Amino acid sequence: MYSKIIKNTYRVSPWLIWLSSLSMGILASIPKIAERQFNTGEALVNSGVTFLFSLFAWYYNIYTLPNIAARDKGKGFSIFRLVRSLLLGLAVMFLLAYGQQILLSTFEFGPTMLMIEFRGILINLTFYMFLNLLYQGHQNQQVSLELEQTKADSLGAQYEMLKQQVNPHFLFNNMNTLKAMVETNDEHTIEFILKLSDFYRFTLESRKHDLINLSDELEILSAYMFLLKARFEDGISLVNTIGPEYYSSLIPPFTIQLLIENCIKHNIVSLDYPLQISLYTEDDKIVVENPLQLKKSQEPSTKVGLENINQRYIHLLDKKIDIEATDKTFKIKLPVIHEYYHH
Repeated sequence: MYSKIIKNTYRVSPWLIWLSSLSMGILASIPKIAERQFNTGEALVNSGVTFLFSLFAWYYNIYTLPNIAARDKGKGFSIFRLVRSLLLGLAVMFLLAYGQQILLSTFEFGPTMLMIEFRGILINLTFYMFLNLLYQGHQNQQVSLELEQTKADSLGAQYEMLKQQVNPHFLFNNMNTLKAMVETNDEHTIEFILKLSDFYRFTLESRKHDLINLSDELEILSAYMFLLKARFEDGISLVNTIGPEYYSSLIPPFTIQLLIENCIKHNIVSLDYPLQISLYTEDDKIVVENPLQLKKSQEPSTKVGLENINQRYIHLLDKKIDIEATDKTFKIKLPVIHEYYHH
């Protein structure tokens, strides 16, 4: 596949080929022009021979280089190709020198042929080396592009996986809560079912997007907190003091929900030890803060929490989240993503 990409995309401009060949022809005629007895015919024939050979050197090497590279790609510079090009060039230049001798019979064929052959070797060698430099540069560029594309595809796949990581234990716990509410004929059972339905509707809709407005995230959070309150009652509370001016900012879906879930996972949540979570802004960052009242036995990690969120921010914004932990509190600071962040 790699060689196919190079064959389809590797090109040398015809303008470069023809102008350089013409330049070679003009340069070859300069010694004749400088002679006292200048002969226009001799200068034109001499230039024509050099021009034709330069075209041959360009097109032969361009034609053979991709075909050879497809078989021995990665070997770099090939002495075999160079020798073959020089030998064929000598034969072509001999024919051109013979044609020049027919047109200009006044020249001695031996010295003239040697001079033209030497000129042909220099031209062929120059164009071959220059073409190889261009080709190697093109190969390096193709490899870099493929690596960048592979990296982008990999990051995209990882991010899609991160977006799917909503703790399956959450559904299990809510089903248990719903079961208990039904068995006790709780008057809030219908509302609980509706909120649970809303939450999973938000889940399906939001996963279509990399980012959503903070106002939508807070709506998801409201449904989530209702479900938690049904489970823990006054054992958990959320104080949200984020100003309306931040509602139009952007955030990866379910970021705050995952942070709240992380709080519950690691801290005691009960009527005796209520967990109060604070949500506010500070220095253009969204802060989720909770007191530390760690469980004695920690639940096994599912690797859904902080690393998930951190990777999402790195992928989307090339920024990391801030984590501040003291003996009494635990804070997560999320960079505010404004609507023009991608500019």
